[in-house]
Amino acid sequence: MLVSVVIPCYNSEKTIRKVVELTMQEFETIEGYDVEFVLVNDNSRDQTFEQIRLLSAEYSNVHGISLMRNFGQHNALMCAMNYTHGDLIMGMDDDLQTHPSQIRKLLEKQREGYDLVYGVYEKSENSTGKNLTSWFNKVSSRMLLGRPKEIRSSNFWLITDKVREEVIKYRNYNPYVDGLFFRTTHNIGNVTIQHHKREVGSSNYTLRKMMKLWMAYWNYSVLPLRVASVLGSVTALIGFAAAIATVIHKLADPTTTVGWASTLSIMLIFFGFTLLVLGIIGEYIGEIVLTMNNTPQFVIREMVNVKDEDRIS
Repeated sequence: MLVSVVIPCYNSEKTIRKVVELTMQEFETIEGYDVEFVLVNDNSRDQTFEQIRLLSAEYSNVHGISLMRNFGQHNALMCAMNYTHGDLIMGMDDDLQTHPSQIRKLLEKQREGYDLVYGVYEKSENSTGKNLTSWFNKVSSRMLLGRPKEIRSSNFWLITDKVREEVIKYRNYNPYVDGLFFRTTHNIGNVTIQHHKREVGSSNYTLRKMMKLWMAYWNYSVLPLRVASVLGSVTALIGFAAAIATVIHKLADPTTTVGWASTLSIMLIFFGFTLLVLGIIGEYIGEIVLTMNNTPQFVIREMVNVKDEDRIS
C-alpha cells in the first residue's frame, strides 16, 4: 500500500530534511508499505522551500509545493491532500513532535478497519498554556464539530483514500480538517503514542492564529446561533419577570423609588446580549460573503516534482 505523508511546512529549514529521512527509514522497516511525501511550504520566512527543492531532487517520492502567501496549517494540508495518490494519507508536523518512530502504531491500528486513526499522546511535552488551549479545543470540538466523546484528536493522523476523496471536495477558504473528518466518518480509532519535544524553535501558533482556527469551527455548526437564541429567550423572560416584579412592588409600596442604577444595569445586560447575538450573526454572514467571493483556499506559487495533472480534484 502507498502511504502519502502530507506535511505543512513553516520556517522548518532546520528540521524538514530530518523528518523526511527518518520517515523513509521507518517505512523501510515496515513490510507491505511504500511512502511518498507532499511537502507544502506555507510562505516560510526562511529557506524551507530550498530544503524541499533539494529533497525533491534527491528523492523521486518527495513532492514540493510553495504557496504564494501564508494561508495557515489547515489550508496547507488541504493543498497537500489534493496532490496525494496514496491508499492511505498520513498527516505529520514538520518539527519532529509527531515523531516518525510512532508511524508503525498508526498503521497497525488502521488495519483493524478504521477510516481515521489519531495518534494521541500518553504524556504531552507542550507547555502549560498549550495544554490548556488543547483542553479547550477538545471540549469545544466535541460541541461544535460533533467529535465522538471517546475520541481524542491530534496533528498525527491517518485516513483512507475514501475519506480524502470527500475532504478535498470542500472549497471554503477557511477549512478545519478535523471538522471535515468528523462529518465524513465516525469510524475513528485512537492509539497511544509518545510525544516528542520540538527540536528547534517554538510554536508558530500565536493567540490570533489560534482564535482564527477556533472560529473555523463555526463553518461546521449552527450551535452558536442556537445558543444565541436561547440566551435571547432567557434574557427576555428575565426582563419580563423583572418588569412584573417592579410593578407589583410599586403597587404594594407607592413610596418606593425606582432607581436609575437598576434600570441601567438591565439595559446593559440586554444590549450586551443583543450585540453578542449580532456579532455571531455577523460572523456567519462574513463567512458567507467571503465564500461567495470565491476567496481562495490556497494559491500555488511553485511546484517541484509535481505536475498540474497530478491534482486529483
